[in-house]
Amino acid sequence: MHDVKDTARAQVKIGFDGLVHKTFRGHQAKERFENEVRVLRYLEERVCPFVPRLLESEPDQLKILTTNCGQRVDHLNEERMKELYAELEQYGVRHEDRYLRNVTYRTSDGRFCLIDFEFATIIGDPSAPPGPTPPSPDPARR
Repeated sequence: MHDVKDTARAQVKIGFDGLVHKTFRGHQAKERFENEVRVLRYLEERVCPFVPRLLESEPDQLKILTTNCGQRVDHLNEERMKELYAELEQYGVRHEDRYLRNVTYRTSDGRFCLIDFEFATIIGDPSAPPGPTPPSPDPARR
């Protein structure tokens, strides 16, 4: 497996099969795990074509397995980023962590995609518990 991210909040690896393995850790790990699973399932029900598909979740280990949405994006016009996050809201989800680090590019169909839904909010769903509070913006991670 290839390490993609290894921080206090999560470890993300891409397997040799191309699938993404994410392990939640640190502050509010259980809540962030549960929120990401809930949001990805919600988006799958709505057939959102530009987010990963949740394949497995392991609550005891705070791990998820998802499809891969392509390569990280190094540069993207601010206007295009706003459009992409606004498009997600048409599927009923507000991302809440709107940074370039959460945008990927899928070469198979030339599509920008969004990842990392641990702080996302399902819009207008009063039965959904609020997601964890996103950390303060860290300029070094932008």
